[in-house]
Amino acid sequence: MNGSAALRPAFVLRELFVASRPVSWVNTAYPFAAAYLLTTRAIDPALVIGTVFFLIPYNLAMYGINDVFDYESDLRNPRKGGAHGAVLDRRMHPVTLWAAAIACLPFVAYLVIVGSPASWLVLAVSLFFVVFYSAPPLRLKERPFADSVTSSIHFFSPAVYGLVLAGAAWTWQLVLILVAFALWGVASHAFGAVQDVVADREAGISSIATARGARWTVWFALACYAAAGLVMLATAWPGPLAALVCLPYLAAVWPFRNVTDDTAETATAGWRRFLWINQIAGFAVTLLLIWFWFLTT
Repeated sequence: MNGSAALRPAFVLRELFVASRPVSWVNTAYPFAAAYLLTTRAIDPALVIGTVFFLIPYNLAMYGINDVFDYESDLRNPRKGGAHGAVLDRRMHPVTLWAAAIACLPFVAYLVIVGSPASWLVLAVSLFFVVFYSAPPLRLKERPFADSVTSSIHFFSPAVYGLVLAGAAWTWQLVLILVAFALWGVASHAFGAVQDVVADREAGISSIATARGARWTVWFALACYAAAGLVMLATAWPGPLAALVCLPYLAAVWPFRNVTDDTAETATAGWRRFLWINQIAGFAVTLLLIWFWFLTT
């Protein structure tokens, strides 16, 4: 493909679409929408605009920036080029960064206008970690343990933002739900990092999995998933039922408990199941939230 054809609008849009990981859009939009709606019990412009922001622009920024700065590693990674992310043509790098900034700007401007100083702070922190998870000079994804924590922030911070924007009343049980969500995020990132041990080491990229080893990281993911379920047992009814949602994740990760660094790529099979489990788990959580809605109406 020549240079002029490579940067045609259709090509650019397709590359940006793949880079934004559409299979994962719901993982950030849903937490915001659920948190905001359950607090306000109303559908308003802030809900709609915030949901669209966390659905597409937020993911384009998060994953697009990652694909730009992970280019060398992605070239060596056979699973890249689809649901797991794009291997962007070098000429797409500035386009992707500009597209992410331009896509986010009007949404952020609106959310700042309708929000409070507290919501500005939460949104700023969320976007800070979106950028510097991958971008230098911090590049938190190359700092073991900080990589998993930061990745988790990507997913639970939209829920925190939704609660703050809606003016939620904070309780210890609400905090426990967020803690469980955070543990789920840490576990999911850690397990996802296992499959990339070989590619990351070849590219000189550090991660929790390259630092601690594939087997240790799998056990760490199992522990965090289990801890998330245990935390949910302490929440108000029907919250404890959400502990059951952790079981499919444990079942998906358990077969890889003895994986070695040399066989770490086999964990990709578990990661593919993880992507489908997310859809099932989301449906189950939705049913629980509907139940909670009626119980508290």
